Amino acid sequence: MLKRIFAIFLFCLFITNFSFSKENKVLFDALDKELKRSMNELSKEDKPPYYISLNVTDVSNLSITSRFGKLINSNDSKSRILDIDLRVGNHQFDNTHIIRGNPFNFGSGAGVVNLPLEDDESAIRNAVWFSIDKKFRAAVERYDKALTNQAVKVAEEDSSADFSRELPVKFSGDIKNVTTSKSKWEDFTKRVSLEFSKHPFIYTSSVSFTAENRIKYFLNSEGSKLQWQEVGYRIFVNASTKADDGMSLPLYRSYFSFTEEGLPNEKDIIKDIQKMVELLSELRNAPMAETFSGPAILSGEASGVFFHEIFGHRVEGHREKDPNSSQTFKKSINKKILPEFMNVYFDPTKNKLRGVDLSGYYKYDDEGVLGSRVNTVENGIFRNFLMSRSPIEGFSNSNGHGRRQAGYSVVSRQSNLIVESDKVVSKQKLIQMLKEEIKKQNKEYGLFFEEVSGGFTFTSRTIPNAFNVTPLVVYKVYADDRKEELVRGVDLIGTPLMTFANIIAAADDMGIFNGICGAESGGVPVSACSPSILVSTIEVQKKQKSQAKPPILSSPVTENQ
Repeated sequence: MLKRIFAIFLFCLFITNFSFSKENKVLFDALDKELKRSMNELSKEDKPPYYISLNVTDVSNLSITSRFGKLINSNDSKSRILDIDLRVGNHQFDNTHIIRGNPFNFGSGAGVVNLPLEDDESAIRNAVWFSIDKKFRAAVERYDKALTNQAVKVAEEDSSADFSRELPVKFSGDIKNVTTSKSKWEDFTKRVSLEFSKHPFIYTSSVSFTAENRIKYFLNSEGSKLQWQEVGYRIFVNASTKADDGMSLPLYRSYFSFTEEGLPNEKDIIKDIQKMVELLSELRNAPMAETFSGPAILSGEASGVFFHEIFGHRVEGHREKDPNSSQTFKKSINKKILPEFMNVYFDPTKNKLRGVDLSGYYKYDDEGVLGSRVNTVENGIFRNFLMSRSPIEGFSNSNGHGRRQAGYSVVSRQSNLIVESDKVVSKQKLIQMLKEEIKKQNKEYGLFFEEVSGGFTFTSRTIPNAFNVTPLVVYKVYADDRKEELVRGVDLIGTPLMTFANIIAAADDMGIFNGICGAESGGVPVSACSPSILVSTIEVQKKQKSQAKPPILSSPVTENQ
């Protein structure tokens, strides 16, 4: 579910400078008036709403992509998206109650409602009014279905409330004007992407720059009123080639910062591209890896993705309430699930780690709750879940992890996942420990996973609860003095509890993976941070590959160089 995504918008405005707008008092006042009017008037209905929240996201985007020195995309867009949470019934039982037998109880697209961009109060209120009316009718209909479903089904395993009670919050963050030069980044992506044209075996490549500014407004019927800003910049470089047997071989580099100045300079990115090209050349001639079960090291970045997939999604609290979910850790509170030297926490309040910006940082979540650090594992003992305002048994309140992409319904989601170890060794010592483990298991070699591109996991009871992490760069490490050997064509697979039990040691480094996680409530920015870890037994399977041969003719781009 974790991957790096760069949105491309289809609006094109030919301007020299792209500016983010300041907060809008007209918009905020319009929302406030229509919220109060709706609560007052709808209270006269037979089944009135007990709660309404209005969440508006003003989104400004700049997206630029170049390939082999030529611009292929340069778009900027602005949108104003309204999300409504309207609840009929009461906190204990409302229209969001799980309808058992329905596989789609949480998240999913709620339908994008675009508000007028112009600062016209009556136009904005009209759009909000119509959307609330539609939402109210749908809520009443679903509430009736939920009541019927409860009457005909067996007793529920989790009898916790449908909505938590939280204190109202008022917050007004600084809204800054941010301007970046469109032409500057067009020229940058063209120059940098031209580097790939020097190499005939590079079949596809691109260099992208994105700048996104989200100004969020949140009001609810409990009295919360918030406005805040989230800004992020990304550069994404990718390239791929093919081996003679048809296997596609991609590599990428991505860079994230909260400021334009925090991105790496052109010279450093070109150096990274040159290293990418060298590695792709080696991968084309690398032997295919075989199915394997044995000891392995996961680099810090690979380990971060590993924990994101096999652990992070299983501690998102709403899954523990879903009868279709495997509920891996439901009965694990205060029980050991990891080695005693390991700690895992999620912290949306942390914007940097070891000098690197963390894209999972935010001040308030999408339900207007202050983000807070959640210690999920302390000294190997499981302690806590990530919570939105959807309570579960034993956890009646939110800890600020109710998140969504604009246009989706909120569920509990990850933020900045950070794995730490109280007992660490040097990277060199970790490799030596791997070799000792290889000898102990009477294996010829172990594996070292250096780079990964993401992965996915399954949490439903109806299918095996496995994970699949996609390695890009993998080495065989031999127990003797033979040099490490680059191999290709494997997927890292397994089941969570067994894999956790096999962790032996951690290094003193820290890998940081900034990306976008896609799940029920859309794509949200996250980071996954972990030291390199040694695992006594890991399993890999052969990766599916294309049967198409490499191109017959040489690229005209490289012929002209």
